[in-house]
Amino acid sequence: MPYTPASSYDGDQKIWTGEETTKYFDPHLSIGEIIFHEMQRHPQLVAQISATENTVLTRAELLANSMRVASFMRSEGLLQSDVVGIIGRNTTHMLAVAYACFFNGIAFHSLNTSYDRDTIEKVYNITKPRLIFCDGDEFEKVRDATSKLDVKIVTMRNHPSDSIRIDEVLATSVEVDFQPAQLEQGNDQTLAILCSSGTTGTPKAVTITNSRHILTGNYHLTTADVQYSHNTLDWITGLLTTITSGVFSTTRIIADNAFDPAFAMRIIKEYKVTWTIQPPSSMALMTNCPDFESCDLSSLRCYMFGGSRAAIEIQKSIRSRLSVDCLQFVYGFTELGAMATINPNFDGKPGSVGRLVNGLRLKIVNEEGVSLGPDEVGEVCIMNNQHWSGYYGNEVESRAIRDHQQWFHSGDLGYMDRDGFLYIVDRKKEMLKYQNIMYYPNDIESVISEMPDVAEVCVFGVWSDIYGDEAAAAVVKKLGSDLTSQDVVDYVSTRTDSKYKQLNGGAIIVEDLKRSANGKTNRLANQAHFLHVRDRR
Repeated sequence: MPYTPASSYDGDQKIWTGEETTKYFDPHLSIGEIIFHEMQRHPQLVAQISATENTVLTRAELLANSMRVASFMRSEGLLQSDVVGIIGRNTTHMLAVAYACFFNGIAFHSLNTSYDRDTIEKVYNITKPRLIFCDGDEFEKVRDATSKLDVKIVTMRNHPSDSIRIDEVLATSVEVDFQPAQLEQGNDQTLAILCSSGTTGTPKAVTITNSRHILTGNYHLTTADVQYSHNTLDWITGLLTTITSGVFSTTRIIADNAFDPAFAMRIIKEYKVTWTIQPPSSMALMTNCPDFESCDLSSLRCYMFGGSRAAIEIQKSIRSRLSVDCLQFVYGFTELGAMATINPNFDGKPGSVGRLVNGLRLKIVNEEGVSLGPDEVGEVCIMNNQHWSGYYGNEVESRAIRDHQQWFHSGDLGYMDRDGFLYIVDRKKEMLKYQNIMYYPNDIESVISEMPDVAEVCVFGVWSDIYGDEAAAAVVKKLGSDLTSQDVVDYVSTRTDSKYKQLNGGAIIVEDLKRSANGKTNRLANQAHFLHVRDRR
């Protein structure tokens, strides 16, 4: 059965609290030790199937490969204080690289393959990896970006002649009685390093603690489950899938191509996928695909989505293709290291991201930091009662997001209703002001999303010296639709009598929205594209 969270409310302190955490594994074991032992328990089960490279690995084969990569790292003299870099897609041996790092107690720092040379150079100059695993496609870019570092580069596919091939690494001999390393800092030690969304400036290197919390919400997984996530290791959801498939001995389906909605739907049907997690952008692409109305999603028993807002109409469309009610809206942020809330209750609380998961506390605060009660909008703050090493090499930003009382300040505006369900209103920094009246872009996005011909929408402010932030929109229309930008402007005007909630800045129809490297809709990039299109007219 899907995980159903619960929470209690302290009216005096105005704090919501999730239930106590259940300890399913020895609390002293690291994530690497748990995966190592679980892989030994089920050696003949299929661990991984690559739908693009046509490879199949049993858990015994994957464990052997992971130990070989770990042995290679040990032969190179890597210590637990070192960092391993990863810039790659979900190829056959990427899982072995991740598990090898877990087995050695070495944090990996994973970047998105779309990062340009300058960004790679800036980010890796922070963590200074000694060994990098990347696709051959990115080899030249990575080598140039890290030329000032003492680093060796291993390629995972499409190997250039002057790179170290993953096949050479997999030829490393494994020591007799190989065992995963004991963590020098216990489970407070950093497990992985991911990047912040990076919508402005250089992405920050976010440390993820070697914590059991990342498993929360997925303890229902068993050896009978088949997991599929197209997200790579630079996403928290990619890391989540990597860990849960190892801990719960599931079969994981991977693919090294760019996300394609028709392909994803075929994967779910062909391999009878039971568990998936997607960003709302992928859901929108699926519902706007010609194959959607005939797709077979009946095998799914857990369909999680999160990372940004999903229109109610898109959620309804996805639910219409499911054989059981298993759509779950989840909320969290990379710094937290896992999900914070889950909503498996669409009918009762549509639009909510759900209740707190076990082990967390939450409060809503105003601009002065005063805690607010139910149905009052403020910044969402969460405490997980765990060690966090902060942004790697950036104490100032670390203190800015987590205060001295250990509360994470999410930057998201939201409220808790009287049943303990969280609603996210918008990003704190994305509030707009029209004639000194504050409003949220999501207020207008929700209206536009009601239009039957709209697949996706992003609303942003366009500056006017007279009025301030005039709302404007970039809209993706559904296939076969004749929707025009004027149709969108006119529809919004009929749905509100508030001058500031009109599309005073106009609208454009686009083929796809601009997104950051992790797939989230990027308001600033969509705003820039809108201005570019407008100025060319």
